[in-house]
Amino acid sequence: MSDAARTLYLVCYDICEPKRLQRVHKYLIGYKVGGQKSFFECWLTAAELREVRDTLAGMLDLSQDRAHIFQLDPRMARDLLGRATAPVTDVFLIV
Repeated sequence: MSDAARTLYLVCYDICEPKRLQRVHKYLIGYKVGGQKSFFECWLTAAELREVRDTLAGMLDLSQDRAHIFQLDPRMARDLLGRATAPVTDVFLIV
């Protein structure tokens, strides 16, 4: 699949229970190219986006937890403050 078919998303979550938090964090690490703690920048195809949404819906307690998925414009400059580092997006491989 070409990189042109991928879109940049920001996936954020707030999870109340530590075991669910760890499970969601571990799951999303497989998709992230940048981010910190509970905010991940992810390049996703349409199919991967559906999979992430469906999987997160099954992992969360929807009465207590929350997750947000925002589509980002990769052409916009990032403002980095503090210890933040820009993600490496020139070459990456998603298996």
